[in-house]
Amino acid sequence: QVQLVESGGGSVQAGGSLRLSCQASESTSYYRMAWFRQAPEKEREGVASIASVGRRTQYSDSVMGRFTISRDDAKNTVTLQMNNLKPGDTGMYYCAADFRGWTYSDVLTPAGYKSWGQGTQVTVSP
Repeated sequence: QVQLVESGGGSVQAGGSLRLSCQASESTSYYRMAWFRQAPEKEREGVASIASVGRRTQYSDSVMGRFTISRDDAKNTVTLQMNNLKPGDTGMYYCAADFRGWTYSDVLTPAGYKSWGQGTQVTVSP
């Protein structure tokens, strides 16, 4: 499995911004990549996904217009730019790769991904 390492998490006030990065141990050129998050006592939820071909993106309704996912396959990285952060965005953010879900509608479902990073904490205060 490809190894993934997230970075860029931290603590910010509402309205602030953070930029998360995911570094892969091998080429990302043929992987769909995604970001997920999980708050305490909550289920892991999909945040954003980007295709390997065409770089088509998908976002959860809660982050639409505020977050942007991008990739740089020359550097084997995927980035999540988070703007106008809200307290509800607080959680552990995970990078995921190697989508193997049955349908396109599953691209923001955790079970569809084979490889995961250890996560980076994002905390947004009121």
